[in-house]
Amino acid sequence: MAEFKVVINDPKTGRSYKREISGTKANSLIGKRIREEIDGVFVDLPGYRLQITGGTDKDGFPMRPNLRGSVRKKLLLKGGIGFHPTRKGMRKRKMVRGNTVSAEIVQINMKIVQYGPKPIEEAIKEGEA
Repeated sequence: MAEFKVVINDPKTGRSYKREISGTKANSLIGKRIREEIDGVFVDLPGYRLQITGGTDKDGFPMRPNLRGSVRKKLLLKGGIGFHPTRKGMRKRKMVRGNTVSAEIVQINMKIVQYGPKPIEEAIKEGEA
């Protein structure tokens, strides 16, 4: 059984909300890719549309949108997700995870694309109760 920590970002306010999902809802996220939109029902937010923006695996390696699949690989990076150079022109070989959600992913980052009928604070509190 898959278990994910989902961090949902609200672009209007800049706040983030954390949810933990498991069971069939978590299994339905396996195979989804970065930038894919999903229904909010998977994270107990009916009426909302969410977009997957990234995540990390069990060892803390970040998901990178330009690496296809769910593999973990060492890439030569010059910036972006997984590496922030300190000098101009600096490149480094870093370990990153692919753009597809798998069972090894622990945290999934999402942002709200379409809002539901209730404000996000109320919907989050109802899902926790």
